[in-house]
Amino acid sequence: MSVIYDRVALIGLGLIAGSMAHAMREQGLAGQVTGYARSAATRDTAREVGFCTVFDSAAEAVADADLVVLAVPVGAMGEVMAQIAPHLAPGATVTDVGSVKQSVIDAVGPHVPAGVHFIPGHPLAGTEHSGPRSGFASLFRNRWWLLTPLPDTDADALARLDRLITAMGAKTDRMEAGHHDLVLAVTSHAPHLIAYTMVGVADHLRRVTDEEVIQYSAAGFRDFTRIAASDPTMWRDVFLHNKEATLDILGRFTEELFVLQRAIRMGDGQQLHDYFTRTRAIRRGIIEAGQDTGAPDFGRTPEAKPVT
Repeated sequence: MSVIYDRVALIGLGLIAGSMAHAMREQGLAGQVTGYARSAATRDTAREVGFCTVFDSAAEAVADADLVVLAVPVGAMGEVMAQIAPHLAPGATVTDVGSVKQSVIDAVGPHVPAGVHFIPGHPLAGTEHSGPRSGFASLFRNRWWLLTPLPDTDADALARLDRLITAMGAKTDRMEAGHHDLVLAVTSHAPHLIAYTMVGVADHLRRVTDEEVIQYSAAGFRDFTRIAASDPTMWRDVFLHNKEATLDILGRFTEELFVLQRAIRMGDGQQLHDYFTRTRAIRRGIIEAGQDTGAPDFGRTPEAKPVT
């Protein structure tokens, strides 16, 4: 493929930024990829991995870049944008990869200089791993990358960013920011909070030893622990910055949980069977949409093929 951006700057050097760098290098999509992270240890590790040219200041990293990617926790987006704003090249595009959009727009938007294009985005891809060593080129393959352009977003800048994303293997869609935050509260944010809570319940259940919880973990609990292993700083910021939508979905979840509690208490096997039959269809729909695999153990066994 041909170069889409001459110079891409990655601010934050974790899983998403590293995977973008690997994918751009593999496909020849960027003339140069630069990067910066606040932690010196992270910068040193990124230099060791070698997926981009790492600078010791954000200003140096973004100099002359025609695309800047904010890949830091949601709570840091505004501060980072204020820091780099004076050093952005005219005509550059700034995007982000945060899983909350309205609060990012509110925090970043006021600092965007005239002549710079801000296009919020969110790749629906990830693992429980973080840091510069966690990235890999195929992370975005066949995954959705949601863009929440603003009313005055430049059409050419949007189309160019779209080309980069699809060239990295992802599928793109447009969504209004507030609607994005509600959808993600259902599909990602509330499930993560539930997983963290269930693991916390096991941790506090003193009748079961730590060894038994680990030794006899069934598939459901193992998946909870996998989700709950995600980066705590990122998820702290997600919940603080998508508060209303997450609380709304958690309220709905609590209502559904009460319904199931009553069915169990009353021995209403038919209601339980009907409920589980309806919800099982959601899993089948995810597989049919190509967003996961029907392989044993969700494709996470060494023998199973990954989703492509």
